Amino acid sequence: MSGVVDWCGDEDDHRPLSFLGRALPCSFRLRVLVVAPGGVHPYDADDWPDAIVVVERGRIELCEADGSRLGLVSGGVVWLTGLQLSFLRNPGGEPAVITAVSRTACHP
Repeated sequence: MSGVVDWCGDEDDHRPLSFLGRALPCSFRLRVLVVAPGGVHPYDADDWPDAIVVVERGRIELCEADGSRLGLVSGGVVWLTGLQLSFLRNPGGEPAVITAVSRTACHP
């Protein structure tokens, strides 16, 4: 399997990637997480299996066990697999909305 993704969208569409309001095939699971302003959400890798994560609104910091942080703003996309995260933090003054899409078994 290749690590390359071909995006078949309109090349004039410069909107950020968003999973909100989209129907996904049954082989995918959508998780929506809202982190309050100044709030912290503990990270458990089992909650994010092989997920593509999008910051839909607001700002998020991915905080690693060693104290390092990666800041993402609305439109940011990240794959959390392999990161040694302790928690996700919202440093902003508005709620942060994060979506995560991961593969799952299809159950019709």
